[in-house]
Amino acid sequence: MNCRALNDQQIQRIHEASLAILARTGVVVPHPEMLSRFADAGANVDFDEQRVRIPSDVVMRLLAMAGREFTIYGRDLTKTARFGVGELNFNASSGQAFWVDELGSSRRYTTMDDVAAASRFADALEHINIPGAMADPHNVPVSYRCVEVAATMLRNTTKPITLWFYDRASAKYLIDIMIALRGDEKRAQEYPLCYPFLEPISPLRFPFHGIDLLFETARLNLPVPVGPMAQMGLSAPATLAGTMSQENAEILAGICITQLVRAGTPVCYGGICHAFDMRSTQVIFGGPEQAIFGVAMTQMGKSYGFPVYINSGLIDSKRGDAQAGLEVGAALALGAAAGADIFAHFGIAGADQGASLEILLLQDEMISYIKRALRPIEIDDDLLGLDVIDEIGPSGTFIDHEHTVSHFRQQLWFPKLLDRDYYQVWLDGGAKSMEDRARLRTREILAEHKPEPINEDLDREIERIVSAAKRESVAGG
Repeated sequence: MNCRALNDQQIQRIHEASLAILARTGVVVPHPEMLSRFADAGANVDFDEQRVRIPSDVVMRLLAMAGREFTIYGRDLTKTARFGVGELNFNASSGQAFWVDELGSSRRYTTMDDVAAASRFADALEHINIPGAMADPHNVPVSYRCVEVAATMLRNTTKPITLWFYDRASAKYLIDIMIALRGDEKRAQEYPLCYPFLEPISPLRFPFHGIDLLFETARLNLPVPVGPMAQMGLSAPATLAGTMSQENAEILAGICITQLVRAGTPVCYGGICHAFDMRSTQVIFGGPEQAIFGVAMTQMGKSYGFPVYINSGLIDSKRGDAQAGLEVGAALALGAAAGADIFAHFGIAGADQGASLEILLLQDEMISYIKRALRPIEIDDDLLGLDVIDEIGPSGTFIDHEHTVSHFRQQLWFPKLLDRDYYQVWLDGGAKSMEDRARLRTREILAEHKPEPINEDLDREIERIVSAAKRESVAGG
């Protein structure tokens, strides 16, 4: 399937508008080394204002250097997420400040135990192939938080992972963990575990730490998704076209930065702009604008040949209700049909309101549904079944035929959460809602799923690295 929101002329106009923004307005880059590298590359740099204006030819030259395919690997090397090859990938949220134990209950601040639970839970889900930390535990000092988060995740899942990187100093310890995991630096580079996410601050500004830590992660040539979260009407123009033009400019500038750190760094185009609700003064996660952005920004990223990262399939609802189903299903289906490579930050109840394992489970079910809907239809002599139709003839039944037994498991999609029971069976079973079923299944997974244990020697080495990060944090004040 091929879903489009922009025609070729519109793609070109947004591209040209973005190049004009970068050449005329420029971006703020508060990083002295990167300013120098931009100047050496031919950009117009105002060192006092930290403003970089990038001519179009410089932008396109740097974009041409970027890697466009990559794979990340779990502790188990057979668990992968492949980008730029036409596969669909889905990750849980990298971390939220709040946690919702049961939908409709009060929120609380997240803890490291939540990181463990989220990793173990996603390890059990078939379609979430990149578990996220889901919790950003503020009771752990930020200076080494990401190191302890990564260690906790590795103990609780064998899949590739995603989490928030903090700064260059802590990134060094993350690199040490990856080297310990793989056995040496060469294998750590060959089999990356995760990636740092470079998020420009809309409008048109980059964070110092986001740039600075790339000089450390470049040691392993880790891939870098670049994804500003420009909000239409707040941190970007109050139009779809203006927001996409600015978002695209910020992404292109970010890709330039990755190539000035290390030429050839593989990147992912993160077209994750959102709209801003002028009534509630809240970012919109599940509105129709998000579906439009998902499709259109996928087209933009693909026009440059990059794998694409979008925020489609998220929700504004705080419950596992009809609103949630509408918001996830519509945007996710359109984004998948458009050909995006990864759908990000699942497991959030509302727009960054709190992490929820129940929501993550619901989204996993919807991903399964949409994957089946998008699966190509196979046609051959056996599947056409002309001989079977002739044998059964008019007024017959196919229910007990060997042809049915041979094919129905492959041809039909079977839900794990959606209800298809007869009314009385459903009523006798307690008339459970989708949210009820999700709550029960969440409890079952947390009680029953046990990921493959981590090697004891590796566990001790990881703990040594975490302890070293803590000591450096204390010594640094």
